[in-house]
Amino acid sequence: MAKPPARSSPRVSDSRIKAVLGPTNTGKTHLAIERLCAHSSGAIGFPLRLLAREVYDRVCAIKGSDRVALITGEERIEPRHARWLLCTTEAMPVGADLAFVALDEAQLGADRERGHLFTDRLLHARGREETMLLGSATLEPLVRKLLPEAEVIGRPRFSTLSHAGARKLSRIAPRSAIVAFSAEQVYAVAEMLRRFRGGAAVVMGALSPETRNRQVALYQSGEVDYLVATDAIGMGLNLDIDHVAFAGLSKFDGLRQRRLTTAEMAQIAGRAGRHQRDGTFGTLSGSGGHDAVFTPEEVYAIEEHRFAPLTRLYWREAEPRFDTIPALIADLERKPDRPELAPAPEAIDLAVLKRLADEPDVAGTVRGAAGIQRFWEACSLPDFRQAGVDTHARFVARLWQDLAQGQLGGEFVARSIAELDRPDGDIDTLQMRIAAIRSWAYIAQRPDWVLARDEMAARARAAEARLSDALHARLTERFVNRRTAVLMKRLGPDAALLPVRIEEDAVLVDGEPIGQLAAFRFTVDPQARLADRKLMLAAAERHLPAILVERAERLVSEATSQPERITLEGIQLVWDGEPVAQLTAGRTVLTPQVVADASLEALAPALRGQIQGALTLWLDRALAALAPLRTLDAAATDPAAGPELRALLIRLIDAGGMLERADSGLAQLSKDQRDRLRQLGVRVGALDLFVPALLKPVALGAWRALLAARGHSGPPPAPGMPSVVAAPGKIATPPGYRRLGAQAVRLDVAEKLLRGAHEARVAAGGKLFTLDPARAVSTGLTTSSYAQLLRLGGFQASPARTLPATAFGPPAPPKWRWRPPRRLAEPARNQPSPATGAFAALAQLVR
Repeated sequence: MAKPPARSSPRVSDSRIKAVLGPTNTGKTHLAIERLCAHSSGAIGFPLRLLAREVYDRVCAIKGSDRVALITGEERIEPRHARWLLCTTEAMPVGADLAFVALDEAQLGADRERGHLFTDRLLHARGREETMLLGSATLEPLVRKLLPEAEVIGRPRFSTLSHAGARKLSRIAPRSAIVAFSAEQVYAVAEMLRRFRGGAAVVMGALSPETRNRQVALYQSGEVDYLVATDAIGMGLNLDIDHVAFAGLSKFDGLRQRRLTTAEMAQIAGRAGRHQRDGTFGTLSGSGGHDAVFTPEEVYAIEEHRFAPLTRLYWREAEPRFDTIPALIADLERKPDRPELAPAPEAIDLAVLKRLADEPDVAGTVRGAAGIQRFWEACSLPDFRQAGVDTHARFVARLWQDLAQGQLGGEFVARSIAELDRPDGDIDTLQMRIAAIRSWAYIAQRPDWVLARDEMAARARAAEARLSDALHARLTERFVNRRTAVLMKRLGPDAALLPVRIEEDAVLVDGEPIGQLAAFRFTVDPQARLADRKLMLAAAERHLPAILVERAERLVSEATSQPERITLEGIQLVWDGEPVAQLTAGRTVLTPQVVADASLEALAPALRGQIQGALTLWLDRALAALAPLRTLDAAATDPAAGPELRALLIRLIDAGGMLERADSGLAQLSKDQRDRLRQLGVRVGALDLFVPALLKPVALGAWRALLAARGHSGPPPAPGMPSVVAAPGKIATPPGYRRLGAQAVRLDVAEKLLRGAHEARVAAGGKLFTLDPARAVSTGLTTSSYAQLLRLGGFQASPARTLPATAFGPPAPPKWRWRPPRRLAEPARNQPSPATGAFAALAQLVR
């Protein structure tokens, strides 16, 4: 077997190597950024694309975007004259001639999946002038053995970290992070926080960097006070967290379920407390017999930052031979020659290589050293979908079908991206699409894999951005109740400072709607969950009284200055579209009482009294159209009017100022009483007694409201009160009209028509006379309805003589005569049954 390349051993360099080691919150990354910017060129390798992007933005602000590059597997921003590079560890340019090189989180050399990459960069990535290794203090013994020339610099934590014990979820203080170790547990905790605390931001390793950034921003901005995360929170997310609560202390590491190491616990707990602010950590209680509990030894280790040092780092040959596939596999499985290094467990890239090497249809297409190297690069495609060896191997095999012949076709890549570029679906569906899109983004970044590389890379980035936006929206929709979050933050000792405003009757608390304030009635948003209703009502009770007082004062003012703002609808006085009072029966039909609506009970008694008085005055003005009835009512109480006139007036008032003449008792009045009746504004017609001023829509509407206040109902007035209205079938006759078959004529119009007929009768001097129906027809009456009106008025028609057979021309009009109408007897079906018994017989004798 040929000797492995020299890179398999640590490379000696003349550059200064500094190992800056310490716990979280020691400013190591900040120091590396300062040193990077102090050199003429340089690069920093980060464990996550998210961190590389964050630092890229910071360095761009210092050096300018045209001189800074971002290099990751899925995204490359490489200006032509870039001198400062921010990379993921995998994408670091190991052999580049740079003045400064730094590796962040170097202790990840002990990670089973990616550790060999960090170990290779630790051993071989060097800057021309300065090299900096950042990591945990547990790495110090291995640094001293592997890199004896390195200067080890320890950095203390800026703040203290202390154990706070176990707490129920309901007792977890704001600005806390709850860490769980499965997606199901993350969702369950986030859902509970949504119900009782307004929600939480969610951070998981399966989220895209864009989605994680937006979820983190949701927390950092204070829109929510809680963060629920997996152990992904422990890597480089610098957040304003005061307390970290562990929902569990074990996780599945890909092989088995195991308890976290103290170093892993400390990495996560160390997110609490930033800069000079101290932090706490603890566990969640209240989950039955499965509560997680720290041992005293673990608490001591985390608080004092004392952990067992790393004894080995994982290593794998970084420059294998590509002579044959078996030689490639042998080099990748070769054991290191130093005791500080351990052979890396079989990663998914090597597993895919071995799986496809056993398939003749695939292995047979791999020819030559260049082909084997290209095949290994295809097998090294990261399994973003976490689909496992079998599924990922099939995906790589499909890619290799094209890569073996040259490049992937642009149409095939574009179609694959378009199939995933759909923002519909639930959280899990969107996460799977984003993972698949990240695979295509990685593929499109390879220099010789895809035709139209730049275009395909741009399409993949755009699709990932759209899917990330959709995923952020789904997470926020499911796990954030903005309204409850606002209420929970504000319903405390400073609740009086809560910003409350009204927009089109919507009550907004800090910009979030909590309900509707219609007039003086507050109703909780019907879409609110049952658990939120008490909070919203509490917010309303604290902050609506001042708004109600302002509304009450406005109501009192508008009742006088803008009376049109209040309407009478049925028995209700309506203001701003809502009832504020209603009418109830008073001593007489013309004196109803105004009773304030129950929604005004929240006001002070004095203010309610002002509203009552203002509405009573408004009602008096609203009922001004009934002034003629009040005049009649006053006359009905005058003894000088005589009992006959008083009785008729009472009946006329009870009928709303309209009474049939036949049943009115008019015949019992003396000439003086009749004169006084006319002086009171009552018109004595041929068929009816009525007050013309009351034949108006406003007056009839007011009268109908007074009847409703006494529990009586009647037909509504005809809109506009035209001279004639249709009255088909059993439809009730509108008030102020007399029915004539299928039509009804207004009382004053009927009187005018009958008076015209009487004028024609008088002019005829006792002879038969003709009547011109033109006037009646002009009002809208049909000739048959007009004839019925005339008959009711006592007019009788005599048929005209028939023309002789030899005569031609229109038929002669009918001749009319008049006889005073007599009171018709009631139909037998409406007569009461004859009374029987002793009292009935006595009544007959008295008569």
